[in-house]
Amino acid sequence: MDETTLRHEMVRLAKSLFDRGFSVGSAGNISAALPDGGFLMTPTNSSLGFLDPDRIAHLDANWQHLGGDKPSKEVFLHRAFYETRPGTGAVVHLHSTFATALSCLETTDPEDCIPPLTPYVVMRVGTVKLVPYVHPGDAAAGDLIRGLNGECAAVLLQNHGPVVSAKDLLSAVYASEELEETAKLLVLLKQAKTRLLSPEIVAELKARFG
Repeated sequence: MDETTLRHEMVRLAKSLFDRGFSVGSAGNISAALPDGGFLMTPTNSSLGFLDPDRIAHLDANWQHLGGDKPSKEVFLHRAFYETRPGTGAVVHLHSTFATALSCLETTDPEDCIPPLTPYVVMRVGTVKLVPYVHPGDAAAGDLIRGLNGECAAVLLQNHGPVVSAKDLLSAVYASEELEETAKLLVLLKQAKTRLLSPEIVAELKARFG
């Protein structure tokens, strides 16, 4: 996808997330890889619902700012995924309600925040680990994600929200939505006995769908 098309696709998908309440105010940020090795990233302090395609930040392959507005202060989160997960084409960071709720609950398993409740969360998201709290915009968050050695396509930032990577922008948005909807189910079912997918089913899904 060329840069102009990708800019407009980022605006379209970001507005869709905003309009459906997956981000509010100026929360959340999105990045996508360009064919030349550079990146596009939503600007700092911008709203996902009101992006201007021409003002989206343009960064080179070394993450130096080339044009557009200044990129999000969470650039370290994004960079860590691209550098540890080969084939990453986009990263989406949201403050979506239910995923963020899970990141705040003491009962959330830090090694497996989103248990296998549905086949689609296994197929589209995989294992989600909890990243210990650091202040927003702190470069240490990137170091913590690098410490996972590319094992996870998605994480929950403690008391903050989800970050999801995928092969392209549309896939990253879909995975972010799947994570949020599964988190919602987990919160709704929290006081009930819940039937999770068996380890055998999970293994079969991973073997079949990757």
